[in-house]
Amino acid sequence: MTEPSAPQQSPGLARNLKDRAERHPEKAHKGDNVSPQKPGWIRVRAPSGQGFEQTRDIIREHGLSTVCQEAGCPNVGECWEKRHATMMIMGEICTRGCTFCNVATGRPDALDVFEPGRVAQAVERLGLEHVVITSVDRDDLEDGGAEHFAQTIRAVRHRCPGTTIEILTPDFLRKPGALEIVVAAKPDVFNHNLETVPGLYPQVRPGARYFHSLRLLQQVKEIDPTIFTKSGIMVGLGEDRQSVLQVMDDMRSADVDFLTIGQYLQPTPKHHVVARYVEPEEFKAYEAAAFSKGFLMVSATPLTRSSYHAGSDFERMRAAREAQLAVRA
Repeated sequence: MTEPSAPQQSPGLARNLKDRAERHPEKAHKGDNVSPQKPGWIRVRAPSGQGFEQTRDIIREHGLSTVCQEAGCPNVGECWEKRHATMMIMGEICTRGCTFCNVATGRPDALDVFEPGRVAQAVERLGLEHVVITSVDRDDLEDGGAEHFAQTIRAVRHRCPGTTIEILTPDFLRKPGALEIVVAAKPDVFNHNLETVPGLYPQVRPGARYFHSLRLLQQVKEIDPTIFTKSGIMVGLGEDRQSVLQVMDDMRSADVDFLTIGQYLQPTPKHHVVARYVEPEEFKAYEAAAFSKGFLMVSATPLTRSSYHAGSDFERMRAAREAQLAVRA
């Protein structure tokens, strides 16, 4: 299906198409990818409620971005109603153009040196016991933004010493020493998503390298075994069951503690097509398989995202490690 010519467009449609092209310039020339209709188990309620509005206002007051908004997360209403928000640092523009992602692509602005402090203030205002901090890819920076991550971790630790910190980082590809900078800041959880099976990387994550991402997670444990590691993939992109099980084995070989699996949802027709909607029963089977392979924590549902229920899942993962250590003792 192709977009209608300009004379046939309503003014509103024309504006939407223009916004879409500006947000994803690398996709503007592509034809539309028609995905199947969403099944009933995928639908969520529209964001609303006092908690949602308070969270939105605090984020705005501190001039921050969230992946909840920028990536179009389907769980934003539920999470923000509970005053849970995932901070996205280093701007709203990513240097990568992954075919699944709704974050804008282009040339980012300079880093805001005051951002770590504002993140810490927002965490305090929201009363977060567990915060997830992520970022866009910053291939333009010498360290990929590693020091900015470290400064943000330190700022939150200083202002909110009781808050546990989970980071979701880029891959720091070709950024020697970057990982060591972030790990030295001692987040409680280091998350880096593999996103999909290796055979789909050229189509889904063309700027990344599967085995580099896997090695990154392994190195975290080598540097500091006390840090929990976490990674996630999407399904419904065209993978098969065996390839998903192989990714699980690869993650366990890298000593990853926590696995998330969620349904891929197409942000716009210009993005990667949804090959299929995976049935909830299949997610349950993936969860059982993952636990049998030794993960401390697994979240596998159609609406699972990296930071969905991150705080309560962290507590369950920590309890699982303590129980495991007690048995070994």
